[in-house]
Amino acid sequence: MSHQNQNGASRKNAQQKVRPVQIGRTYTFAIHGLGHSGEGVGKIDGFTVFVRYALPDELISAEIEEVRTNFARGRLVRVEKSDLQRMPPPCPVYEECGGCQLQHLSYRGQLDAKYQAVADAVQRIGKLGAVEIKSALGMENPWQYRNKAQFPVGRQEGKTVTGCFAAGTHRIVPTERCLIQHELNDRLLAEIRRIAPEVGVTSYDEATGKGTLRHVMGRVGIATGEMMAVLVTATQDFPGKEALVERLKAALPQLTSIQQNINPERTNVILGRKTMLLWGEPVIHDRIGRFSFQISAQSFFQVNALQTGVLYAEAVAAAGLTGKETVFDLYSGTGTISLFLAEEAGAVYGVEYSTAAVADARRNAAENKIPNVRFIAGDVAEKIVELKAKGIRPDVIVLDPPRAGCEETVLRTAAELGPARMVYVSCNPATLARDLGILQELGYETRRIQPVDMFPQTYHVECVAAIQRK
Repeated sequence: MSHQNQNGASRKNAQQKVRPVQIGRTYTFAIHGLGHSGEGVGKIDGFTVFVRYALPDELISAEIEEVRTNFARGRLVRVEKSDLQRMPPPCPVYEECGGCQLQHLSYRGQLDAKYQAVADAVQRIGKLGAVEIKSALGMENPWQYRNKAQFPVGRQEGKTVTGCFAAGTHRIVPTERCLIQHELNDRLLAEIRRIAPEVGVTSYDEATGKGTLRHVMGRVGIATGEMMAVLVTATQDFPGKEALVERLKAALPQLTSIQQNINPERTNVILGRKTMLLWGEPVIHDRIGRFSFQISAQSFFQVNALQTGVLYAEAVAAAGLTGKETVFDLYSGTGTISLFLAEEAGAVYGVEYSTAAVADARRNAAENKIPNVRFIAGDVAEKIVELKAKGIRPDVIVLDPPRAGCEETVLRTAAELGPARMVYVSCNPATLARDLGILQELGYETRRIQPVDMFPQTYHVECVAAIQRK
């Protein structure tokens, strides 16, 4: 055999060793954990296999559907030995929809799994060693908590439908009731399905680009009961617009705002650039704790207002404020955390890249009569250097970055400012652990992490990390 053929044979043998599974075959194996998207994780001859709806400590049979270099994905065929926390998912379209990932796991089991996800990330990615990680804080009622719905509109079998897209597709799974949505959002979508065809409003077809109504967004002020409907359409003018507005007003007395967003692009992005008020008020209001917030069609507001209060209380506690401190709230968004901090601090400086979010933050501060907070728009790393140049140095820094985590320049600049404490609020355990590892190298030690379950029935978890200068 030639040297080239020997090399080829060696590579083939190596591949067979690391990929001991074949597409279409069914294997029986144990599940030892959950992946970052809530799927069960097991091994076949040392090769990692992900299986949706499988749970840790179960013995399962799964048919292999996809094989990659380092892992495979399988379809759950049968649970040979069940976990005690397994339960029948109450949603009739749970497996089709993909919007939730953990309805088949008891709520106690979900909280345990989220704790474990944080602990695994801290150890594997952050390599932080012994960090106190507390049990995840859950909800008394982990259903109907979402104050915002964004559902596509389509037509199937001659009927107008709304629902979530099936996982990995743009096929709408018709949903009459979403168990994690506020009931008013469900009612809004039901009225859209009933009224739109009666008044001649057509559903948008992604394949052809024809039709009018693309999405419906519902927003509910949980504390106030105010409600907003946003009709996302492909064109500004369309037959049946006025009739649709009038019929919605009559059917839903809780409505205080009906708006239209125009999105003519062939795109996956839900909202377009232009929003018009069709009827009522331009904003609705909600409260977190004692603070009131204006919510427009496009403004950011946490979808679980009840747990947001829990999250922010943890962040303020981790900051250890006495009323005298200067606090930098980095990635401050619409200023919600900043207001909570300002109640306990001497001065708060919120820094945020989005000018629109900063405008919302300033309005929120004015509405709540909070005088000791200032919001600055611009690059976070640059703006905190400018504050330092003006002689403004923080005693505490709060970080609340997007899912991708902090830019390393922000972490290094924050550490150079030398605050006594930092607080990191995160929606992604992996990037949280990565950034805590960087801060460890920069002289900041993570003392404890408190997971908070903001999104029951899904794999998502928020965390508050208390960090102290060594």
